[in-house]
Amino acid sequence: MNRVAIVFTQSPHGSSAGREGLDAVLAISALSEEIALFFISDGVLQLTPDQQPEQILVRDYAATYGVLPLYDIDKLYVCAASLAERGLAADGQKVLPVAVLEPAALRAELESYDRVITF
Repeated sequence: MNRVAIVFTQSPHGSSAGREGLDAVLAISALSEEIALFFISDGVLQLTPDQQPEQILVRDYAATYGVLPLYDIDKLYVCAASLAERGLAADGQKVLPVAVLEPAALRAELESYDRVITF
């Protein structure tokens, strides 16, 4: 079975990429047993708690991340450099329990997957 990596690179509410990526994760979970999520660049903003998307009339889909354990999706990684570039603490609160990896380690982990899908 193919190992699939889903890479989130977009901010959560500037486009529908984050929501579509999460929908894809749930759909792919029916076909693959090994799925990992990677948050890099502006994708790290997907993990920011206490967002208020209703202020810009957008659906709040962050709560959907809470169902990932039900789908046995527990390999979750975030780029330490991307967090630092955006002024976010590596040990700060996040909507998911993610492993914070330096860029080289994150790249090595990502390269171990057969398929990579970017949102």
